[in-house]
Amino acid sequence: MLVVGELINSSRKAVAQAIAERNTEYIQDLARKQVEAGAHIIDVNCGTSIGEEEKVMTWLVTSVQEVVDVPLCIDSPSAGALAAGLAVHKGQAMINSITAEKDRWQEVLPLVQKYKAKIIALCMDDGGMPETVEDRLRVADKLVPGLLEAGIPEDDIYLDPLIKPLGVNSRYGVEALDAVAALKEKYPKVHTICGLSNVSYGLPERRLLNRAFMVMCLTKGMDAFILDPLDGQLMGLLKAAMALAGQDEYCLEYIAAARAGRIKA
Repeated sequence: MLVVGELINSSRKAVAQAIAERNTEYIQDLARKQVEAGAHIIDVNCGTSIGEEEKVMTWLVTSVQEVVDVPLCIDSPSAGALAAGLAVHKGQAMINSITAEKDRWQEVLPLVQKYKAKIIALCMDDGGMPETVEDRLRVADKLVPGLLEAGIPEDDIYLDPLIKPLGVNSRYGVEALDAVAALKEKYPKVHTICGLSNVSYGLPERRLLNRAFMVMCLTKGMDAFILDPLDGQLMGLLKAAMALAGQDEYCLEYIAAARAGRIKA
């Protein structure tokens, strides 16, 4: 199970302020805390830094990698910002993200190839956001063969079925769960990933929904999440669900996390 820590994102007010002030200490502390809580990769996103995103991304990647020994997920709608972050990244990075949209594909694929990065592939094409499981499979049938043909290993591909807010449509949760199961059945050697908190957007007590949805996703085959690792109850549920699903031999990860105080009941 891969955990991508989501907290270094300029859409969060405190992070935006830290970026504006070039508060390296704050950013580094946030990175450290996420790794200590169990994140395997740290997402870095500075998409609100209009006009200087490439410069800021370079600073973010450099600052974070000074203090944590894990890969980063370079996250931006701007190919230029992705390239800037990848250029200074040490080791194999993850890119968030590519789609089957013609322009995005042409911009991002060369970066995936050049830097041999792991890639999050959103199930979206020029037709827009997917509405059904069939829509997602149709787009995945473009993404996966295209990436494989370009020389990207299956183990480096992470399909994102695109989780939509449950508050907009009560079927969006079931739709996403069915999509995960269908994608895993068709492409068993390719990973699945999602931004967990998208499902709860606009609803009260969001953490409760995120926690429940994570466990349900795991039972359908989801094997990577972009989430808040500082939510101890969320991380506890993740370790417990992995053990119950037979993904933690002798419950060793669960026991180690509990003894280290990284999870909460």
